[in-house]
Amino acid sequence: MREMIVAHVQSSEAGEKRWQERANCLGVDPDLFFPERGASTREAKSVCSNCEVRVDCLEYALVNGEKFGIWGGLSERERRRLRRQRALARRAATAATA
Repeated sequence: MREMIVAHVQSSEAGEKRWQERANCLGVDPDLFFPERGASTREAKSVCSNCEVRVDCLEYALVNGEKFGIWGGLSERERRRLRRQRALARRAATAATA
């Protein structure tokens, strides 16, 4: 899993400064964002808390189905909850226009 976040943060398109290059977690030990089951996520979330690209990171995780780790300041459980909320909102919007 460590390789996932390192590759994710270090990836770059030629000539374009991407959001990953502005992330607060750049250079931070990736293990911090993939804590063992039951371990605290507080420190990882504190790195994310005032990151200028937090929303981009979270959307990346949601779009790509990241199932592990802290992304955009949210844990796996928190991202699942957000996905469900968004799905319900989409269904409600679709039903309202039908």
